[in-house]
Amino acid sequence: MKKEVLTTKKAPEAIGPYSQAIKVGDIIYTSGQIPIDPATGQVVQGGIEAQTKQVLENINAILVNAGSSFKNVIKSTVFVKDMNDFTAINNIYGQYFKEPYPARSLVEVARLPKDVLIEIEVIALV
Repeated sequence: MKKEVLTTKKAPEAIGPYSQAIKVGDIIYTSGQIPIDPATGQVVQGGIEAQTKQVLENINAILVNAGSSFKNVIKSTVFVKDMNDFTAINNIYGQYFKEPYPARSLVEVARLPKDVLIEIEVIALV
């Protein structure tokens, strides 16, 4: 199978040697998205809620560009700086994902790029 690089200006450009997303067959693999506003290139301020919303908006832009949506996400991985933000993250996450929910891992990490509070990557079907 051939891999196809997916990119959109509606999500932040990669800040390293990676792609926003890769499509192989009918599967989309996004890179981890952090809360960067694609219009300004700056990290969104306002705490975990604002950062979670921006990350999910960035993922949405990538999925829509690829002809997919949150309803087609089959797996997500969430990296957080503070596990105490679990409930706040779930509240925002639940606004974007509906049942049947995708499989998910949520892991607390010591540090994320640009010292953001959250990073999310997904695997979705087209």
